Amino acid sequence: MTSPIGGISLPTVPTVGPLQGAGATQAAQAGQPAPGASGEGFAAALTGALEQLGALQSTRDELAVQAATGDLRDVHDYMIAAQESSVATEMVVTLKNKAVEAFTEIMRMPV
Repeated sequence: MTSPIGGISLPTVPTVGPLQGAGATQAAQAGQPAPGASGEGFAAALTGALEQLGALQSTRDELAVQAATGDLRDVHDYMIAAQESSVATEMVVTLKNKAVEAFTEIMRMPV
């Protein structure tokens, strides 16, 4: 399941229950996901979001060229694409900043 934000569909975060049983403990020790865990990881979600951001920016650029050459039939299409691209870029930058903050905070934790 995904939730669209600024033209980018980010996967919703599934709730994770406690690990149960010996299989779950062995899987956790081996560095594998517990049985029944979602197969899609954070890296795949981030890669997908960046690809969608690139597609939005590409669409915006194509419409800008059409506007500059006079081939654009409706200027509203360009304005919408530009705004979607701007909001999506802002969201990705904010997520990156929060991830860096979280990593920095984790690195400050005493072992």
